[in-house]
Amino acid sequence: MEKRTNKKIYIIAEAGVNHNGSLVTAKKMIDAAVSAGADAVKFQAFKAEKLASASAPKAEYQKTDNDKESQYQMLKRLELNSDAHKILFDRSKEKHIDFLSSPFDIESIEMLSELGLQIFKIPSGEITNLPYLRKLGSLNKKIIMSTGMSSLQEIKTALDVVTREGTLRENITVLHCNTAYPTPYEDVNLKTMEEMRESLKIPVGYSDHTLGIEVPIAAAALGATVIEKHFTLDKNSPGPDHTASLEPHELETMIKAIRNIEKSLGRGSKQVSPSEEENKRIVRKSITALTNIKEGEVFKETNITAKRPGSGISPMKWDEVIGKNAKRDFEKDELIEL
Repeated sequence: MEKRTNKKIYIIAEAGVNHNGSLVTAKKMIDAAVSAGADAVKFQAFKAEKLASASAPKAEYQKTDNDKESQYQMLKRLELNSDAHKILFDRSKEKHIDFLSSPFDIESIEMLSELGLQIFKIPSGEITNLPYLRKLGSLNKKIIMSTGMSSLQEIKTALDVVTREGTLRENITVLHCNTAYPTPYEDVNLKTMEEMRESLKIPVGYSDHTLGIEVPIAAAALGATVIEKHFTLDKNSPGPDHTASLEPHELETMIKAIRNIEKSLGRGSKQVSPSEEENKRIVRKSITALTNIKEGEVFKETNITAKRPGSGISPMKWDEVIGKNAKRDFEKDELIEL
């Protein structure tokens, strides 16, 4: 997440666990993220035994393919070990896309740090994990923090923890997020981005779990500096996150739309754009002769009017023209000159 002077939105293609535990699939997802135009591709780093107890139930959205399987068993299937992370890190570097992976435990933080990650993504579920936050804050890396399920006060507390441990506040971005998969539109509450930006005084982005691409595009229009969106190679694949993810062609469409929004936001000052200059001359009006006018004749309401094109005297100078004498003959529709 390098600083960009043109304020380019940093778009993260969230692979998550949609590789289904397959390194081959994970590699293909990197390639798909590159083709779609993402700035980064993100996976997840965890040890199942450190993330969930053997008796932990599945979340409702995780109950997709194997009802008899526990959450721990599911997570065990979806682990990417340190060797796999190294392979994916190197492939991302080769493909010129940033490699990210959200750590879910301290051991995974250490593994990613040793791998050389410069940007760490805090998942929503860890925002109240004090030892985790202290460890990550002590690295003094760039941090992107998702804030699903959190109150504003919990976000402030988490920020205080990581900054006390040494992370510079200027290196932190918080993402508004709702962790329901998929998120109902009425629960998105996108205007919260404005409250967070004003209250926290740091860059704010958006991590999306809605169906479709409309909400991330709206987040771009509201000033998101980072946008994250889940994607998959196939929505019909078995696994917890596929149905709420975009397929590669949808991801590409979303990214193109966000880039167009970036261009459209402009500088925030009303002025004539270069593309309007030609229309300005054609569409605006000038003071023209309503009838044939003889030299010396007085310009008055009955012999002048306003017509296109706009290359002559502006009708805004109407009062300056009325009462003046014509310095030459003018034919009907001819631009008046003083």
